[in-house]
This record gives sequence, structure tokens and C-alpha cells, in this order.
Amino acid sequence: MKLPIAFVFSCLTALAWAQQPETKNLKAISMAKVSDKIAVTENLANATIYEVNIRQYSKEGTINAFSNQIPRLAAMGIQLLWIMPVQPIGEKNRKGTLGSYYSIRDYLAISPEMGTMEDFIIMVKTAHANGMKVILDWVANHTAFDHAWTVEHPDFYVRDAKGQIKPPVDDWTDVADLNYDNREMRSLMTESMKFWLKATNIDGFRCDVAEMVPLDFWQDTRRELERIKPVFMLAEGEKEDLHKGAFDMTYSFSQHHLMNDIAKGKKNALDMDVYLKGQSVYPSEAYRMYFTSSHDENSWNGTAFERLGEGAKTFAVLTFGLNGMPMIYSGQEAANNKRLKFFEADPIDWGNFPLADFYTRLVKLKSQEAALRHGREAGEFVKLASGKDEFVYAFVRKKGQSKVLFILNLSGKAQKIKLQSPELSGEAIELFSGEDLKFKANYSIQLKPWQYLVYRFKNL
Repeated sequence: MKLPIAFVFSCLTALAWAQQPETKNLKAISMAKVSDKIAVTENLANATIYEVNIRQYSKEGTINAFSNQIPRLAAMGIQLLWIMPVQPIGEKNRKGTLGSYYSIRDYLAISPEMGTMEDFIIMVKTAHANGMKVILDWVANHTAFDHAWTVEHPDFYVRDAKGQIKPPVDDWTDVADLNYDNREMRSLMTESMKFWLKATNIDGFRCDVAEMVPLDFWQDTRRELERIKPVFMLAEGEKEDLHKGAFDMTYSFSQHHLMNDIAKGKKNALDMDVYLKGQSVYPSEAYRMYFTSSHDENSWNGTAFERLGEGAKTFAVLTFGLNGMPMIYSGQEAANNKRLKFFEADPIDWGNFPLADFYTRLVKLKSQEAALRHGREAGEFVKLASGKDEFVYAFVRKKGQSKVLFILNLSGKAQKIKLQSPELSGEAIELFSGEDLKFKANYSIQLKPWQYLVYRFKNL
């Protein structure tokens, strides 16, 4: 007997809610600062997003071990947590010992290696209590080859010429490509996402390879999710159409690659102007995500220090100055310079968090200065000529009584520059050194290689 889809999911959701622990059992809630009842409609225009790799976050590799770190991240000023997939990982065609997080065997469960559904619910409650929102990584394009659907619903998958279920990309041999021409599969996928909203009270999703899934599926699903609660949706993709009724934020892959090229000397600071002009194709409310590292970049292309060299911190500062949401990947505040293994346990060496102060200053600057908001609330961007524009990127962001000056040497050579603009006039304090400076319309300085300066204007 085949039960109706809606009935099955209503039962599963009820069961998950029944398993929620009482607040008195939540040790982590002792750190609570605010109510768990928050909505994504609260403004994220000044937020920084933090990507959480549960497996590599601790030697335990568990949800509970990460939950203990949430107050630390809250103290840094992080407002949005992106949790990489936590569901059971496929065993058939598995890569490595532990497999890929993105090869999911069961959408509605937690990997036993990471913990339990109760642990996940506690984590979400702890994040909410510390003023953060939580989005879960969602893999809608493909499943593991031993997902139950491969047997129960083989028509849910794309087949090769021999009639065999195939991977979406030849090299992705551990995952099976879903067929979005199948309406029942679409419905089950949407119901699976709704399950997590109802059962765990997360605030939205980061959607893996979003451009490989039809846009109308995301649009339909967004409408369904919004019937439950307001959600925040991040697409791993860059096409502007993703913002049409589906996603709030998209990746800025092109800017990320541009930073890599500038660091290698293949391009220069003038190319940043070209990039920014191209952003006009996005709607004003669109959030763009800027980052110097991520799980993919770290594991496959190298750490931020490998790719960006001595400019790693300079480019990180740039991501906080542009009109978009900056992202920090697990371990960047510890100056992680290790490519984390993708299919094995490979815990981050946290040391004494050498870059925690650096990122905390940037995150709090972003959250406190109206000029640095993004989307519709973005402050004005004013580019400043330096006489060395090929190497130095200088600009002001301003809005109302808020104004911030960025001076970034995007080269490995010392640069003597002269800035001339009425935007410079006023008193300011440098973010990292605490130096007070009274600017006039003309300002000259000798910049060291890869030097970065950020001035907050006061008494405007």
C-alpha cells in the first residue's frame, strides 16, 4: 500500500517535533541572550555569514562539539550560520573513508557520526539564543546511489544510454542525478525541505549547485517554505535570474576568481572597477556573497594563503567593504593554512585563534556602520583616484552619518599614492591600529606591500 506523500511527511514532522528536548535539558541554552523566536525578516543587511564544517570543526566531528563554539562566534559578531550537510552519507560508490557531505542517503535524518536530530535542534536553539540565524546546506540536484529512491522510485533519476542511473557530472561518481521532469520527485524534495523548517526551526537553506536545478522548482519551493515561516535562501550560483522569486543571495564567484588573479599578477586593481560595473544586472535587493575561502576552495584549490599569498588579509578586508555579505569559512579565524581533506576526518588546528581579532573588527565594523550595509540599504560607493590605480584600490562607503574609507594596496610592491577628494575631509580612526587622523581633501601616503587601512569617520 502506497501512502500519500503529504500524510507521510506530516507523520515524520510530528515525530521530529515530539523528539525535541525540553529547554531545561539544554545546557547550551545557559548562554542564551535572546528568545529563540526570531524571524529571517529581521534585517540581514549588515550581517556576516559563517560556513560551518561540522566534520572538521573538532576532533569529535559532532554537532554538539560545534554547538559549544557558538558563543565564541556570537562574540565575534557573526549573525548567520551556514551548516554544511549533516544527513547520512551514501556508502555505495563512496569516495574515501567518510564520503562526501553532498552524497546524501536520507534527506530526513542526521548522520550518526555527527549526532542526532535532538543535537541538531539544540544547536539551532543555541544559535537563536545567541542572536544568530541558521541555514542548512541543501543538496537538491542529486542523491547518493543508495538513497531509497533509487530502488523505490528509479524514475526519479536521469539515465544513461544503457538505462542506468547516472551521475550529473562524470567525475561525481558517488552521486545520482535527479530528474526534475518528474513532478512527484519535485514534490517530495519540497516536502523534505519543509520537514526541516517544521522539525528544527532553521531559518532557510544554502542550495548546492543551484543553477543545475530548474529555476521554477526553486521559485515554487520558496513559496511553499514561506507558508511556514520567512526564510533566507542562498544559491550556490551567480546568475541574476536566481533572484527572481527564489533566492536572497548568490555567490560572487567572478569576484573571488578576480582576487585570485590579482594576487597572481594576472590582473590588477583596475579590473575590480570592471567587475563592479557588471553588478548593475542584479536587482537592488539582491545580496551578493564575497569570500576568500570556502569548503570547495580550501579543499580543491588551496587555502586563502596559498591562493592569495601575503595579500590574503588585504583581500579579506576588501570583501567587507563591497556591497555584499562577507563570508568566513571554518578555521579562517585560526589562520588555517591546511587544505582540509574532503572525504576524511581532518580537524582544524585552532591554536590560539590568531586572526580572531582581525575578523572580529571587520565583522563588527560591518554590523555597526550603516554605510556598509548591502542590498537596498547599501551605502554609496565612491571610488578614489590614487595616481596608482593599477595597484591601489581606494574607496569610500557612506550613508547618512556613517562613512568608511578603505585604502588597499593590491600589490606586492610599496606604492606612494596621493588621494584628492572632498570625501576625505574629516576626523577618522583607523580600524586596526586605533590611530586618529584628521583628513583634508588631499592625503599622501607610502603604502607597504599589501598594506590595508580602514578609517571610520566620526563627528559627521
